Amino acid sequence: MMKAALLVVDMQEDFCPPNGALPVQEGRAIAPIINSLLAHPGFAVRVATQDYHPAGHISFANSHPPPNNRPFESVINVNNPAPGKGHETKSQNLWPVHCVGETEGAEIIPEIDTGNIDLYVKKGMHSQVEMYSAFADAFGNVDPSVTSQSVDADLKGFLVRKGITDVFVVGLAGDYCVKHTAIDAAKVGFVSYVVEDATRCVVPGSGWDGAKRELREAGVSIIHLDGPEISGLAI
Repeated sequence: MMKAALLVVDMQEDFCPPNGALPVQEGRAIAPIINSLLAHPGFAVRVATQDYHPAGHISFANSHPPPNNRPFESVINVNNPAPGKGHETKSQNLWPVHCVGETEGAEIIPEIDTGNIDLYVKKGMHSQVEMYSAFADAFGNVDPSVTSQSVDADLKGFLVRKGITDVFVVGLAGDYCVKHTAIDAAKVGFVSYVVEDATRCVVPGSGWDGAKRELREAGVSIIHLDGPEISGLAI
């Protein structure tokens, strides 16, 4: 029998206008839609994730010397933190400082009703590797023995223990953390959906078009709030 979880991704002050350090257009405006999903009795589990970086995180532009330290423009190489895999590298976009742990920018916006959240997942805590997905770091490492410095909860293990079969992903941003979380949910064995009405992108338009292609190629379904997938959730 299907048992569904709702993952609310990174609805944080730094990702929301008007004062966020890395604001996503209309990011705050989707809060009522997300709250309607949080209140839906068909979800057996509700999870909220937070970007939660240390000061000086490798993805911050000001952590690097000029000239290759321009937010949104500069790219660096990072190394795989997994034992024996340090020779593996990936390119990393550089961002403004955002969602530093224990700061206001890392807090979930007050418009989100967090009263029935079952688990909070703080991610991106390893200073030397990015973690867009709540399941895996940028290199796809999912083993808690590798990711324990990056994330403070084993999301896959938690959902498996709860008997979850299907995962519905919403929040910010559609072309980064929502996309990667939904794709990795499918990779680790869950039926995965993204609710299009309940996400917004860093790059509206082309960014979401590209994300949707990647999601569909990974087997993730893109659905809508009024679709049969939501209305058919067991109550």
